[in-house]
Amino acid sequence: MPVATDIHAKVTSVLVEVLVVGEDHVTPTAALQRDLGADSLDLLEIMFRLEHEFGIEIPRGELFPESVFRTGPDWLQDGKLTDKGFAELRSRLPYADLGVLQVDRRLSAVSELFTVDLVTAYVGWKLGHRAGFDTEAYQSNFDTPRRTFEGLASVATGCRDAPAT
Repeated sequence: MPVATDIHAKVTSVLVEVLVVGEDHVTPTAALQRDLGADSLDLLEIMFRLEHEFGIEIPRGELFPESVFRTGPDWLQDGKLTDKGFAELRSRLPYADLGVLQVDRRLSAVSELFTVDLVTAYVGWKLGHRAGFDTEAYQSNFDTPRRTFEGLASVATGCRDAPAT
């Protein structure tokens, strides 16, 4: 099985177990909170399980940044992300495709970013970093998170038993 497919399958398995949902509900575009019913405790459990499953370390706030939902006063104007808010979001979510937010900058749209695909892309991003891969330069060559993830995952050498760096 290719590495990208393996990562997606393991992420799906983690989400099915933690959120107690059917595998058929865990689609690439399913939003963790809206579609799969995840709450803040579920998000913590997802992080812990991903760490164990892939042998990675997920620093607090890296996968699900708390500050995304607690914005600074200059990040928002009329309920929409300002350029400064968008730049801050991009710096906190370097593994995410924020293309949708370029058009729809409503703060309520931010939670929709946290999909199965984003979690899968994040794991690929982490594995790419562990392999010493320049993920930022590589990511600029792609226009969707799926292709970015597949490109990153193709350089990852393993998932479960690889030593973390």
